[in-house]
Amino acid sequence: MKATIYLHEFRTRIRSVITWSVSVAAIVFLFSSLFPGFASQADLVKSLFARFPPALLEAFGMQNSDLSTVLGFYSFIFVFVQLCLAIQAGNYGFGLVSIEETELTADFLLSKPVSRAQVLTSKLLAALTSLIITNLVVWVVSFISLAMFNGGRTYEIGTLLLLLVSIVIFQLFFLTVGLVVSLLVKRVRSVTPYSLGLGFGMYVLSAFSAVLVEVKLEYITPFKHLDPAYIVHNGAYDTPLVLLNVAVSLVAIGLSYWLYIRRDIHAVS
Repeated sequence: MKATIYLHEFRTRIRSVITWSVSVAAIVFLFSSLFPGFASQADLVKSLFARFPPALLEAFGMQNSDLSTVLGFYSFIFVFVQLCLAIQAGNYGFGLVSIEETELTADFLLSKPVSRAQVLTSKLLAALTSLIITNLVVWVVSFISLAMFNGGRTYEIGTLLLLLVSIVIFQLFFLTVGLVVSLLVKRVRSVTPYSLGLGFGMYVLSAFSAVLVEVKLEYITPFKHLDPAYIVHNGAYDTPLVLLNVAVSLVAIGLSYWLYIRRDIHAVS
């Protein structure tokens, strides 16, 4: 029964996985193809960015980015990739249990000989599988794009791997937080406004955290926990913020089980 739930959940997301994978792959490939042009005009690009206010560069995460280097340019692209992946993970998190409640099929599922914990576990595994497939596509396209459009410049493979591995931690945050929020509200009629709000909201907080130095907004948003510019500049994660991110995700998973097991599921009248 658990395998049946897992397969059903995974199959319902196949089209979504394909759409997100193709879209994000296109972003990586198309933006990467612009790098040779930026690299050939490195001095012009640097002088152009020198004219921007430091606060603006901080807001867009370009204060430590050197767009004339392969990974510096890729870290700039990676922010847009993160935003797309955040919305995808948020979609899956908000819809994990709420869609069945909206469609009034949740009571039918829970009438089967399977516990609520097993149901939620199967759903989470199916969502994680879907996200991992998209992640693998991003990995493959990133390596291919950088190999094709590096302009003859070298880059640290280890640093690139750090960026790509961060996707798993990053998306887990949005998946689990989205799940918790969906269990806290009475009913999620449409997951799109919620996932867009969470994704763009965290991105805006990331931008403001660089401007409002006195307010420690970087503790709230995963865009700062796993800041691509920081990773490329330092060749490492910001360990305290990454641990905070992981802790939030683990707490969210535990809270999700607690809420789901005790949730009042309305039957079809």
